[in-house]
Amino acid sequence: MGFPDDQVLQRLYAAFFSLVYLAALMGNLLIIILTTIDQHLQSPMYFFLKNLSLIDICYISVTVPKSVMNSLTNSHSISFVGCASQVFLVVFFAGTEFALLLVMSYDRYAAICCPLHYEAIMNRGTCVQMVRASWFSGCFYGSIHVAGTFSVHFCGSNIVHQFFCDIPSLLTLVCSQEQILEYVFIIVSFGFAFVYFTLMVASYANVVSTVLKIPSSQGRFKTFSTCMPHFTVVTLFLSSGYTSYLGLNSKSSSSLNLFMSVLYSLLPPSLNPVIYSLRNRDMKAALGKIFGDKMTTNI
Repeated sequence: MGFPDDQVLQRLYAAFFSLVYLAALMGNLLIIILTTIDQHLQSPMYFFLKNLSLIDICYISVTVPKSVMNSLTNSHSISFVGCASQVFLVVFFAGTEFALLLVMSYDRYAAICCPLHYEAIMNRGTCVQMVRASWFSGCFYGSIHVAGTFSVHFCGSNIVHQFFCDIPSLLTLVCSQEQILEYVFIIVSFGFAFVYFTLMVASYANVVSTVLKIPSSQGRFKTFSTCMPHFTVVTLFLSSGYTSYLGLNSKSSSSLNLFMSVLYSLLPPSLNPVIYSLRNRDMKAALGKIFGDKMTTNI
């Protein structure tokens, strides 16, 4: 059903979604380009960041373009296969991003707490394997959740009170008692998410403990400045994801449900480029080189 039926409001939402989507697309593409062509951005952290940007582009592209087209054409339909594909891809990319954020927290731990052994710990082969494991875990979660959601019978209404097919909204349409399997999958997934989050907290706790031992205040600030983006991204992603799934039993449209979905699906992909480009000196320096070279060429 998307957003309210008023045509003016729908077009405003479509315009807002389009702007956010284009900003996320350009920001993440810029990070991918910079981390590919700049020789100073070839460390493991930027290799992971490149993959994170790719995930964000795919993640936001699963839901926003379809929603914008529905609003502009005043259409409120999606095929069964299309709906199942959205569920799989959303969980796939969200799970991959979460796993990659865990990998990035470990990378910061190794860089700050074990600097002398960092290159040996985070060698090229290890980084590639970690990224592959992240993508595989996301694919696995997407597969079990789409199986758990669509292996049941749907009763009554075929109206989804969201701007895309999300699991909480679909479970309200399932026949009574048949959604137990997916509830089990969700509980297990949240259990694994809690374990991952605990590992992240442990990594960052060690980082903070090490940073506080640095005698120079400038050194502490520099080290914290490399970790703060990770803290911000992890907090944003986890809080929006958990908040979105708290509304499992909502059977009607509400501003709160829509807001939670917008928070979960739009904010992380659109804010990641801002967080990493504006708070990271190396990224800003690489960006300055590109624009500086272009300005010099034009002159």
